[in-house]
Amino acid sequence: MKHVIFGGDGFVGRHLAPKLLADGEEVVVADIARSELPHYGKARFVRCDVTDPQSVAAVGIEAGDMVYNLSAKMLSPIQVRAKRHEFFFPVNFDGTRNIIHAMADAGADRLVHFTTDMIYGHTVTYPMTESHPVAPLGEYGLSKLKTEELAADWRLRGMKISLFRPRLIIGPGRLGILEKLFKLIDWNLPVPMIGSGRNPYQFISVFDCAEAARLAWKAGVPNEAYNLGSLNPPPVRKLLGDLIRHAGSKSILIPTPGWAVKRTLDLLDLMNMPLMDPEQYLIADEDCVLDVSKGKRELGWVPQFRDEDMLIAAYSEYRAKKDGLTVAAAHSVPAE
Repeated sequence: MKHVIFGGDGFVGRHLAPKLLADGEEVVVADIARSELPHYGKARFVRCDVTDPQSVAAVGIEAGDMVYNLSAKMLSPIQVRAKRHEFFFPVNFDGTRNIIHAMADAGADRLVHFTTDMIYGHTVTYPMTESHPVAPLGEYGLSKLKTEELAADWRLRGMKISLFRPRLIIGPGRLGILEKLFKLIDWNLPVPMIGSGRNPYQFISVFDCAEAARLAWKAGVPNEAYNLGSLNPPPVRKLLGDLIRHAGSKSILIPTPGWAVKRTLDLLDLMNMPLMDPEQYLIADEDCVLDVSKGKRELGWVPQFRDEDMLIAAYSEYRAKKDGLTVAAAHSVPAE
């Protein structure tokens, strides 16, 4: 048996692969590009484009293999409305379908697949459990929801598929939308908040995501969905205020009328000048907190990293790169 990680050279995969290798497992990383990562001394790399069924088949999945799908198009860079479907669906949905079909052809029946909390849409119940209603607000969340529906169909055919729904994943190597925030703080400019900033904001560490995937394999790949988020997320105002103080910045936090900001962003989106994706700003002032207790009960998974620490570590990485300094090794930095 081997562990095949699609998208394994990406954000979560580059932390999952070393974990599996440390367990003494054989690991194959399948991705469209290869980085210079130290674990390639032990892991095998196969170039693969998940949008191409033949490319996926050529990875060489075998019966009994453990498969992980971490390949995805994310909300960064921001896309204009007309291009969102063609941007997200080929990798997120078609890629997942190609992987599952290749597994079925090979007789492999165990898959860990990452989707997103954005399948939930607006907050209906608080905190959000895995049974929260699903109503995605855009093409990204919709593409991920369609993969969950695909998984439900294949479970009926005998596959075991564990689904993970993470909040915004942060850790070494990916800043995404946070870079805009860090620039404002660096320039001592006001930092506007959508709404009052009293609502909590929840991250999840890339390290905690990798451990969840490993634990799903250890638990026999339950046919369940699991939320991934931090414990006790602080209010946005405290989270950003602590970061500004840490940075020694003169920036101030500016609360805004959430409805007015959202309508302005809606207008910019309609004009093909998006500053944020609607899936980000439409819920920015809501109490979007994931209940992660199911993962603890069924997998023994408990998130280890605090939101405040993750954000400060991400800012430290941003500053180090900006200053031309060496960034701390990925395994030692608890953030994006």
